[in-house]
Amino acid sequence: MNDYHFECSWEVCNKVGGIYTVLSTKANTLHQQFEDQHIYIGPDLGKPCPEFEEDTSLFADWVESVANVEKFSVKTGRWKIPGEPPAILVDYKQLFADRDMLYFSMWESFNVDSSHSYGDYDESCIFAYSVARVIQSFYTFHHLEKSKVIAHFHEWMLGMGLLYIRKNCPAIATVFTTHATSIGRSIAGNYKPLYDYMEQYNGDRMAHELNMAAKHSLEKQTAHFADCFTTVSQITALECKQLLCKKPDVITPNGFEPSFVPDYEQYAVKRYKARQTLLNIAAKLTGSTIDPNAFLVSTSGRYEYRNKGIDVFIDAINMARISKQLTRNVIAFVMIPAWIYAPRADLKEILRRNEQTSEQMQKPFITHWLNQMQDDRIMNHIAYKGFTNRSSDKLKIIFIPCYLDGQDGIVNSEYYDILIGMDATVFPSYYEPWGYTPLESIAFGIPTITTDLAGFGMWAKSIIPDNEINEGVSVVHRSDNNYNEVVSTISGILIELIKKETPELQAIKKKCFNLATKAEWSALIANYYAAYDIALSNAGKRFIVDESSSCA
Repeated sequence: MNDYHFECSWEVCNKVGGIYTVLSTKANTLHQQFEDQHIYIGPDLGKPCPEFEEDTSLFADWVESVANVEKFSVKTGRWKIPGEPPAILVDYKQLFADRDMLYFSMWESFNVDSSHSYGDYDESCIFAYSVARVIQSFYTFHHLEKSKVIAHFHEWMLGMGLLYIRKNCPAIATVFTTHATSIGRSIAGNYKPLYDYMEQYNGDRMAHELNMAAKHSLEKQTAHFADCFTTVSQITALECKQLLCKKPDVITPNGFEPSFVPDYEQYAVKRYKARQTLLNIAAKLTGSTIDPNAFLVSTSGRYEYRNKGIDVFIDAINMARISKQLTRNVIAFVMIPAWIYAPRADLKEILRRNEQTSEQMQKPFITHWLNQMQDDRIMNHIAYKGFTNRSSDKLKIIFIPCYLDGQDGIVNSEYYDILIGMDATVFPSYYEPWGYTPLESIAFGIPTITTDLAGFGMWAKSIIPDNEINEGVSVVHRSDNNYNEVVSTISGILIELIKKETPELQAIKKKCFNLATKAEWSALIANYYAAYDIALSNAGKRFIVDESSSCA
C-alpha cells in the first residue's frame, strides 16, 4: 500500500459530469483505507464552493511554504461528501505565464504537440501543471523521498500534470484514467460510425481531420508514459487500444456509494415528495389533472444528442404514445441541462401560489426558457413528433433543461431527490464508456433500459441471468445501423413495464437493489488497488530512491 495518494481532477469539489460521481462516491471507501493520506486536488474557481469546507489548520506549514516559496496560493479543507476527505484547491490562473515554457517542455520531453490547441486546452493544461506543482511542493516539503506516493490523474485535461510529475518527480508512481477517449467521443459526436469501422480508424489521422490534434496528442502520450493506464470498461479499452495505440493495464469499472440512497423509512418519504413535485409541475404546465399513479419515466445526462441517445428516447416515447397500448397515464421527463436563459416566471409564480390551472401554458413542454430556443434540438424533436401535452393525451413529455442542484427556480430539488420518484429510466446510449445514470437508477430501485454500447450495459449483461426488464436492467443491442430497431425495442419494453401490476413492480425494484450491491465500491475498489500496485511496481523499476531528493 502507498503512503500518500493524490487524486486529481477538474471535478474535485466541482460538479460537471460523471467523473464527479466517480470521485465523490468512492472517496468514502478509499478514506477508510488510507485516511487523510488520500488527498484530492481540484480547481479553485474563485467563487464560493458549497461542497468545500476550508480548514486553514490542515497542512498549514506547507500552505505557508507554497505561498512564500512557490508564489502561488492553495486552499486546504474537506470535501463535504461521505468520508470528508482532505481536498486542496489550487488557483491555477496565477501560472498562465508559464504556458509557453510548459508546452515547449512537453514537446521536448514527451512529443506532445500543442501547436493546434484551441478552446479549453490552455486552461486545462495550466490547471494540470498547477496540480503537479502542488504535488511536487508537498512531496519535497514533507520529505517523502522514501515514501510510496501515487499521483492519479483523470482524463486528458490532467495529462500535462502526469507528464510533469514523470519528468520532475520520477519516484512518484503515476496512474492515468481515461473515462472516454477524446477522439472516440469526437468520432461518435460527429455522426461517424465508430464501432463498425473501429479497426480501420487511425487515431492520429482522425484527430487532425476532426481538429482534435492537441487533445489527442496529450492524451495518447499520457497513456503511454503513465506507470499504470486504466479505463472504465471493456468497450473503452478496445477504443484505447485502437485509437491511442495503448491497451489499458487495468479495467476499473465505476462503482457507487450506498450511503447516497436513503434508508427504508426515508425512501418512501422522499419518493412521495419527488412524485408530488414532478406531478405538480406537469399539471401546471399542461393545465391537466394528473393521475397520482401516473407512470413516470425519464432520461438524463449531458446534452450529447446522439451519444446519449436523446433522439432515441424521444422517438421511443413517441412510439409508445401512438401505440394505443398504454394502460396508465405516462409522463416522460427529459432532464438534460441546456443553455438556460431563466426559469419560467409564469410557471414559477403559479407553483408559488399553488394555483389550479385548467388551460395549457405557452409551450407546455419546458420548465425553463432557453437561449435560442428555436434552435434547440430537443424542443424541435418534440414538436416534429407531434406531441401536444393536451389533457386528453395519455402520454405527456416535459423537458427540464437545468442542472438539478436544488436551486434552479422551478424544481428546486437535487437530481437524486428527483430520480427516486421515477418508475423507470431509459439511457439508450450510442457512446457511453461507462454510464453512471443507469447504475444510479438501479441503486435507487428504479428499473432501467440501456444499451450494450454502454460500459455499464456490458457489465450488467455479464451479471444478470437474462436480458429482461424483470431483472431490473434491460440491455438493448445497439449498433451503427439499427436505430429503428432500438427505438421499437425500447418502446415495447416500456409498454411492458407500464402494464405490470404493483406486486410485479415491487419484485423488480428488489432485484434492482440486489444488482446494485454488486456495483458498490466495496466490491469494485479492488480494481483500483490492482492499478496502484502496478504503478508502484513500475515506478520502482524506473527509479531507485537514494538519500537525495527525487524531485527536480
